[in-house]
Amino acid sequence: MKKIFFFLSLSVILSAQKTEIIELNQNIKDKKGLTRSLTLVDNRTDKTIGTIIGKKETAEIKFDTEDLKSHFENWFSQDNKVKGNNDITLILEELKFYNEHDPGQKDAFGKAKIKISSFLKRNDKYYFITRFENVIVSDPEKTGNMSKFLAQQISEVFSEFIKGSYSNTVLGVMIPENELINYSAYLNKNYKAFNEFQLVDGVYKNFKSFYDQKPEPGYSIVKNKKGRLVNVKDKDFSVPLSEVFCYVDSGKAYRGIPSGFVEIVKGNKGFYIISSRAQLSVQKMTGGMMVGALAGGVVGAIVGGVLDPGTSHTAAITGAKTRTSSKVYIDSLTGAYIFEK
Repeated sequence: MKKIFFFLSLSVILSAQKTEIIELNQNIKDKKGLTRSLTLVDNRTDKTIGTIIGKKETAEIKFDTEDLKSHFENWFSQDNKVKGNNDITLILEELKFYNEHDPGQKDAFGKAKIKISSFLKRNDKYYFITRFENVIVSDPEKTGNMSKFLAQQISEVFSEFIKGSYSNTVLGVMIPENELINYSAYLNKNYKAFNEFQLVDGVYKNFKSFYDQKPEPGYSIVKNKKGRLVNVKDKDFSVPLSEVFCYVDSGKAYRGIPSGFVEIVKGNKGFYIISSRAQLSVQKMTGGMMVGALAGGVVGAIVGGVLDPGTSHTAAITGAKTRTSSKVYIDSLTGAYIFEK
């Protein structure tokens, strides 16, 4: 009788598990006709994507082919009959689906972690275009089918990332082919923020100037008696705080978020703040000051826009706007937030 019950239970489990496919069928046409080829380098150490356990079923996440390189190249060729002169290389560095129980949450969330970067290739030399590194979260209380939702989100990330890479600003630093896999460490060597003992005091209007340690000339901060920042000035004129990426005071950096300014900490993996998706999703800072580029729900806003080093860029947030506070890194190459939880 026990054996019968075991086999019945096993059959129920097996029947409840299915496969969820990450579809690569959205249009990725280069409307300006600049791109000649798209090549994928699958640099994942583990090619198994993972499994999502939902309330009603368990789903293993897969692509519909194991030859991902050919799949991406055929996808590009089908949508781009008119070719340009640019050769783009994509590096897929990480893609994992899993469940994780965040502190204070009733149920485990479904999550998809992805890291992908793009480069312009010319004469066996590479130039960084952009990257997307983040964790997309699905709340079981708000999403009926977490595996399907996350698979669709990743599909959109791929398509929007590719379309954004066609015309995004290219970083002018050349990366030799033998350094391509280690491109992040290679490029970060040029940033004074990583190499100097102490940060330079001053006001920084964008992430690029912060990592280059070039504060805005003529800008200064005004603090109250409690030592809190109340104003930023360009000589005698007040500057909207929404236009300030961060400021450094006595060697400590502070990042502007919707609720005010929080300390930027330097860790082993780069600079980060402690915050949550819920905090960073708020549209207004205290006092009604707007923060740009923070909107929820649209993947295209995350990866489709051109990254301008002259602006304060932060990534839009898609998926569940969780209240879990954790380290949120500031991407040294794009200025976007990188969530780890």
